Amino acid sequence: MIILQETQWRQRERQHRERLEPFVGNHLARRSRAEKHPVHDFLFEYYSFRPSQLSKWSPGVNVELEGGFSGFKVLTATPNGHALDLEKFPRHRLSGMLEILEILENTAARASFHGCFGLHEWAMVYRAPEIRHASPLRLSDDLIAEFVESNTVVCSHYDAFRFFTPAAHHFNILSPTAEKRAEFEQPGCIHANMDLYKWAYKFYPWIGSDLIAATFAVARDARELDMRAAPYDLAAYNVVPIPIETAEGRREYAILQREVAESAAPVRARLIEAYRELAAALQ
Repeated sequence: MIILQETQWRQRERQHRERLEPFVGNHLARRSRAEKHPVHDFLFEYYSFRPSQLSKWSPGVNVELEGGFSGFKVLTATPNGHALDLEKFPRHRLSGMLEILEILENTAARASFHGCFGLHEWAMVYRAPEIRHASPLRLSDDLIAEFVESNTVVCSHYDAFRFFTPAAHHFNILSPTAEKRAEFEQPGCIHANMDLYKWAYKFYPWIGSDLIAATFAVARDARELDMRAAPYDLAAYNVVPIPIETAEGRREYAILQREVAESAAPVRARLIEAYRELAAALQ
């Protein structure tokens, strides 16, 4: 058990709030004006973690806070202050937690692949029978189709693959499913790295907010790269496209994809350790 003095944890709580405020505050301001940012708001809309939860600091398990910490129903009093009470952990979620841990461990153990070039976003609009996106495309439907048809789609992430248009499914040389995530996901994947955020917040407040904030930072970088390589025209949002339809663009994408993977790797390792620590405390 780590013991934090009140001055220590209050400083961490304040730093966490200040770290997230530019992103949470801007999102809430846009929402109040009924505006949407196609890149930044995704992390608040696709993922189910509320802005208020992201902003509220939790120490995680095995941390005792001196003084008057409050705000979680799963807290318990300790000789020096408060800590999260593991007796209040919802045990029915333990099996799901272990499944996620398997995904994380298997992903970390695989070699990082950087040859997909972000084609999944193109496959999501390939010969689309109806428009599912608010932003305009920067190329014609025919040019997008020609590029998809002339390349090999190698998408290992189920939650990207499931949004392919029906006409694009057969282009993917892989067939990831929800049940086989642990068999397919790899550490170079933009969406696998974005999902570190999801795997972290799923067990909030048991997973600490310092780690959740780190996964959120990875997810922001991954999302930006994802949209820069997409066939959308996002110039109105000052998003500079990476033209993966060119050899130069594909080289740039691979370099940036590798950078995201390298920044995600230590965060994934921290998340694996946090899951293991929580699982050990519960079993």
